[in-house]
Amino acid sequence: MPKKIAVLIGSLRKDSINRKLAQEMIALAPSSLEFEVAEIGDLALYNQDLDDAGTPPAPWTRFREQLAKVDGVLIVSPEYNRTMPASVKNAIDVGSRPWGKSIWNGKAIAIATASPGGVGGFGANHNIRQALVTLNGVVMPSPEAYIGNAANLLGPDGRINNDQTREVLAKFVNAFAAWTEKNT
Repeated sequence: MPKKIAVLIGSLRKDSINRKLAQEMIALAPSSLEFEVAEIGDLALYNQDLDDAGTPPAPWTRFREQLAKVDGVLIVSPEYNRTMPASVKNAIDVGSRPWGKSIWNGKAIAIATASPGGVGGFGANHNIRQALVTLNGVVMPSPEAYIGNAANLLGPDGRINNDQTREVLAKFVNAFAAWTEKNT
């Protein structure tokens, strides 16, 4: 039976580089993984008062329930100002609460970051990693995926335009399949 994987995409743009790369990784993945995108753009900023009052917004509940049912999480994100986008940090916060009910606990997680610049989202990757390790997420240590000059790796159709990138992403997603199998 395939492992269920939620995909979080840190860029909220419908035509983002990261969304395209996530779709390419899904297409390259082995059949042992089954993916579903978990949209994070409609998650209100985390406010503990709403949980304390027993009135979490419906998108929080949907997100928590969706991620509770998966074996692993693939996060594909850009870097904003040398850190993770607010959308990713907020999703991490919403998923970590209420206290004692974190959906990240024991979940197999892989993080890929991409940017038009040469560094490939290194800062964001490590910020996301740091937050999820703290929440007892089982974050894949390697291979790491920092995809620099990402806009040049996609053709006009949004697909990977070279074999080297395809091979790197296939290696990454296959390693995540093995990581998920071992850790769930």
